[in-house]
Amino acid sequence: MSETTYIEAIRLAMIEEMERDQSVFLIGEDIGHFGGAFKATQGLLERFGKERVVDTPIAEALIMGVSVGAAIRGLRPVAEMQFADFVTCGFSQLVENAGTFHYRLKVSVPMVVRLPSGGGVGGGPYHSRNPEAWFCHAPGLKVVAPATAADAHGLLKSAIRDPDPVVFLEQKWLYRREKGVLQSGDDALVPLGKARVAREGRHLTLVTYANGVPMAVEAADRLRAQGIEIEVIDLRSLAPWDHQTVLASVEKTGRLLVLSEATRTGSFASEVAAHVAELGFESLDAPILRVTAPDAPTPSEKNLEAYFRPNTEKLVDAVSVLMRY
Repeated sequence: MSETTYIEAIRLAMIEEMERDQSVFLIGEDIGHFGGAFKATQGLLERFGKERVVDTPIAEALIMGVSVGAAIRGLRPVAEMQFADFVTCGFSQLVENAGTFHYRLKVSVPMVVRLPSGGGVGGGPYHSRNPEAWFCHAPGLKVVAPATAADAHGLLKSAIRDPDPVVFLEQKWLYRREKGVLQSGDDALVPLGKARVAREGRHLTLVTYANGVPMAVEAADRLRAQGIEIEVIDLRSLAPWDHQTVLASVEKTGRLLVLSEATRTGSFASEVAAHVAELGFESLDAPILRVTAPDAPTPSEKNLEAYFRPNTEKLVDAVSVLMRY
């Protein structure tokens, strides 16, 4: 099969699941005739009709509320936020209702919320947020952050089929940069909660997700020429996340570096670091380091944004620090 972009993989996953299951429908702002802010739903209105591709007013709380109601009535909504930042308007519906209904009422809430997240495109402070830690902290929600086209495709299909609400983070910097060959049918499904080893190594474990993965792989390739072998773990899912794969890697390498584009304090990188410090301390030969964005809004100016975000150079510098122990 030919290579497919990350965003086209997402579009294909929605088409395939809508064709497979009549209860799946899409809802969001400008997802119909306009095809979505990033064109992820282009052509789907013509293909499935307005009852299954539902354009809404600019009202994120409405989108979330309708999705929750539809899900508990047996449908499978896939809601799009134009930018991840805007999910704050529907935060209560998602966290307090979708995330708690199974515990409170013993009903499934099979819905997906698609969040185009992260920086790298000059979007500034209102269009560049990485909100994953908010939702990992909320019991009842699953959180997914794919790094490859194949995983974007397979994880979205699995998320749509899941009985629980899934927050699906799409790193928009990857939309048209990341490409890969997709599997077909059920072979494409990627299980939620299972990490993958993106690069094998023996000197240091580098844990990351989403657009951190190509950064980490680039750093690993560069350092291999210096005789340093980095093991890159792509988490893929953040809630639940694959503790066992990370701990097994740290046991082998003795060093841990965690990369996240989110701001530092309270980031998911902090959760990984704390977990390994608690359960894998005896395997460590060096302190755990994190490479993240600083605790500040994302700048609008592209040169400032490039300085603000994690990059390969920052990773290489952090590896150099750890390798001195």
